Amino acid sequence: MVSVFIVLTGGVVRVTGSGLGCPTWPSCDAGSFTTTPELGIHGFIEFANRALTGVLILAVGWAIVAARLQKPLNRTLTRLAWSQFWLVVANSIAGGISVLTGLNPYVVALHFVLAIALLTTTTLTWHRARQAILEPTPRLAVVQRKSAILSVLLVSTTFVLISIGTLVTGSGQHSGDSAGVPRMGFVWAHVTVVHGVLGTLVLVLALVLYGSLRTRPETSLARRRVVIFLIVTVAQAALGLLQANIGVPAGLVAIHVLGSALVWVGVLRVLLDVNPQLFRTVGLQAPVEAAVSIHR
Repeated sequence: MVSVFIVLTGGVVRVTGSGLGCPTWPSCDAGSFTTTPELGIHGFIEFANRALTGVLILAVGWAIVAARLQKPLNRTLTRLAWSQFWLVVANSIAGGISVLTGLNPYVVALHFVLAIALLTTTTLTWHRARQAILEPTPRLAVVQRKSAILSVLLVSTTFVLISIGTLVTGSGQHSGDSAGVPRMGFVWAHVTVVHGVLGTLVLVLALVLYGSLRTRPETSLARRRVVIFLIVTVAQAALGLLQANIGVPAGLVAIHVLGSALVWVGVLRVLLDVNPQLFRTVGLQAPVEAAVSIHR
């Protein structure tokens, strides 16, 4: 939840022009690690986003401790929890570099992609922790090859869609600060069209995947995941079309950034439930037998 919320606050920093509200890093201003009255509302917004990183570190620390306390030791969960820590560190450094470079749009895009990587590890951690509780003994997983391939294509295309979204934002009017921040050298209308085409492709792939799962009763959970993903993605697409046609208002842009995080979490849930053998919990100190077969 915190990893999703920090994506939203990052969007708020951008659309309010508060990206340089704290003009230095790691301190907020010369001689002060916190915001000062002189920095105004922009300093407060930027510092609040930085402070949320502290909350995120506490959450990640709790995840690491909880994973280490599992009996028997679950090495998969432990590694995933530690990967969250290192991604938080990497993203903090990327955020600092973005400030020190005057909000270079490519560094800002990297900052967002690293946030998506963190969402990936937190989603995997939550999924496997829940699986370890509900299904301590791995069951036989029968995966139809067509559905498996479609789910991988869906995730890959969704990642490209989100990545192109950073180019749309990096070429648009919300630079992250009221000062003259350099923008990416793309024509905003052109990358927006590419983004829209990719969004349509994602929806088509999700529909085809649902069709491949429909005739198999044991895939009811996977089908529900696809339906939820379709609903979230359609809402995100409608929001994107609306904001593009009414002048890209700041509020809708922030919600759209949040929507991209929800779309990514949703597509990962689809992948994991279509392919229950992926990222299977391994490394338990107690013996666990698992069998996986691929149905052609």
